[in-house]
Amino acid sequence: MTAGRGIVHSEMPAAQGIQKGLQLWINLSSKHKMIEPKYQEIMSKDIAEAAKDGIKVRVIAGEALGTKSPIYTRTPTMYLDFTLKPGAHLQQLIPISWNAFVYILDGEGVFGNSESLPVTAHHLLLLGNGDGLDAWNKSSKPLRFVLVGGEPLGEPVAQFGPFVMNTQEEIDQTIEDYENYINGFEKAKHWRSEATLGLDY
Repeated sequence: MTAGRGIVHSEMPAAQGIQKGLQLWINLSSKHKMIEPKYQEIMSKDIAEAAKDGIKVRVIAGEALGTKSPIYTRTPTMYLDFTLKPGAHLQQLIPISWNAFVYILDGEGVFGNSESLPVTAHHLLLLGNGDGLDAWNKSSKPLRFVLVGGEPLGEPVAQFGPFVMNTQEEIDQTIEDYENYINGFEKAKHWRSEATLGLDY
């Protein structure tokens, strides 16, 4: 979803019981903050996938193993879901100017160089400047992690609640627009999430 201007939304679990998920918000540049909202829906079965030499990747955004995601991100981004079988070694290019991180979902892996200590699930690694990521699965179980990277905007960030702009003045204006149902928020006055209809709070 490209939030742009004037969008109100709700995100609720689709089913009962324990669910796990990752959510990523990518900042828009100042010149794009007030664009019309846009939504791209892709089913799990339609996410681009590739496999090679014990490595499987689901390409949510960006490109890996010669496979490109159909999802367009206005701010250049990569969001790659890797699974490495035992013994697999991954080399993934990352544009040298981008910020990037790895979040390990399952198993343990060695990142950076082959002599590094293994890192286990639920740890996050911030990557330094360079042209890519090396990862090894030296364990006996599969390793799964996401690699997320993006082009830095180099702009100031002002945030209040769900609103993200570049200055406090812009935040104040956005809150005023929301409270007065103007400048894109015209439909917010009567909007209710289907997921919350009939629920008591």
